[in-house]
Amino acid sequence: MIKTINISNPKRTILIVLGVIIIGIVFESYQQLYYINRYQLSADATFFGLLKFQALRWIVWLLLSFFLIDFSRKMALKNQVTTKDLLKYALLIIGLVVLGIFSISILQLLFSDTTFSLNDLFLEFIPFFTFQKAPIYTLGYIAIAIILYFHFKNEQLQVEVQRLEDLKQSHAKAYKDLKSKMDDKAQILNIKIGNSHKIIAVDTINWIESDDYCVKVHTSNGSSYSMRSSLKALEQKLNGQFLRIHRKAIVNMDKVKSLNNSNQPNLIIQDETSISISKSNLKKVKDYLNEKS
Repeated sequence: MIKTINISNPKRTILIVLGVIIIGIVFESYQQLYYINRYQLSADATFFGLLKFQALRWIVWLLLSFFLIDFSRKMALKNQVTTKDLLKYALLIIGLVVLGIFSISILQLLFSDTTFSLNDLFLEFIPFFTFQKAPIYTLGYIAIAIILYFHFKNEQLQVEVQRLEDLKQSHAKAYKDLKSKMDDKAQILNIKIGNSHKIIAVDTINWIESDDYCVKVHTSNGSSYSMRSSLKALEQKLNGQFLRIHRKAIVNMDKVKSLNNSNQPNLIIQDETSISISKSNLKKVKDYLNEKS
């Protein structure tokens, strides 16, 4: 039994995303501290103070990214993502970026020492964070959307693989049960005659004799047909009523009329044809006839 392997690990994915965000927060805090000290923008700035605000901004970004989960799941359920779906994705991401910029601008203004002012909010904080955060937030949401989409697609593929595996096992069991009830031997012979083909039902065959590199198929209506095959191949192909009674003959035992058990034993079939039985096959013929009678 083949076991499906879950190639996706949600916990590992979450840890990787959180790890990347933490690294980004620390990097941006050091970067901001460098510029403040380099250009002497503030004497009170500290790394941990900047880290607190950077973490707050990314927490807002992360919380808003949860809106992408349900949307990505619905997109993954579709057989094909259309241009309209991509446009919806783009509008959702733009909306999340705008909402994120607006939220962190308000929070930054509330935590600052200045009095809350709509004029400062729209003319100073929002423009500043738009230029500072909008590009990275947009790229972050695009990455999250792609990761979520393929995560849910992978889940669907695993479910489909498991369904196909269950179906395979079910069909295998059905085939095994059916095979035990049915004979899978040939019911017809397809014989090529010139440019055409002759279909012969095996139950109309009296016997088959070897004829050099071919065989000759004798039927109950008195016709005979040459076929490019060997007795050995036909013996494996035909069902149990056909017995190899001689190195040059296979007989349909349902067509046998009598057994002549003389010094040169032979079978007499319904059209009165006599067919020799080799000594090595005589016991097999007798056992078959005794069992049938």
